[in-house]
Amino acid sequence: MANAGIQMLGFTLAFLGFIGSIASTVMVEWKASSYAGDNIITAQALYEGLWKSCASQSTGQIQCKVYDSLLQLPGIVMGTRGLMLASILFSFFSILVAVVGMRCTTCLADSPQQKDKVALAAGVVFIIAGLMSLVGTSWYGHRVAQDFYNPFTPTNAKYEFGSALYVGWGAACLSAIGGSFLCCNCSGQGGSGKGPRYPPASSGQGGRDFV
Repeated sequence: MANAGIQMLGFTLAFLGFIGSIASTVMVEWKASSYAGDNIITAQALYEGLWKSCASQSTGQIQCKVYDSLLQLPGIVMGTRGLMLASILFSFFSILVAVVGMRCTTCLADSPQQKDKVALAAGVVFIIAGLMSLVGTSWYGHRVAQDFYNPFTPTNAKYEFGSALYVGWGAACLSAIGGSFLCCNCSGQGGSGKGPRYPPASSGQGGRDFV
């Protein structure tokens, strides 16, 4: 029988990863303007996300602008959008499936083996969702680092990692770890349905030895 405590822990971690993926996707600080090198202009900070870009003044005023055209967006932004949205969608369906397959719920209570299989499916999809989020954030971060170290990039046009990337990396890890916990519970299923093996009952011939 699967351990309900481990299942609950895995579900909680995966759910936190789901929330983190949503937060990372909507955050605007996927990359922030860098002040390395000769770029000493600190009166304005620029941020770019998947949906809009913002400029923060030293006075505290923040101005944001939504991207005008979808077709004019860089491929890295469109690709990361797709991966993050797919990760969120996969995680949402995994949550619904996991609720059915967890031992602490009454769904399929008369079929424990079926519940374990459903929990396994939810765990696998959680892992896939985490990998999607990890690929999306890592791909975007790689492009930011590549542009930063490119000698042809102007100093005032260099960006560094934003807080949304760190949130996305953490969320991806939580989703993958939580899904792994849901999958690991099925390892005890084989031994739970089988009772201890006893030697076969003594034959009639063996019984006559004691007579």
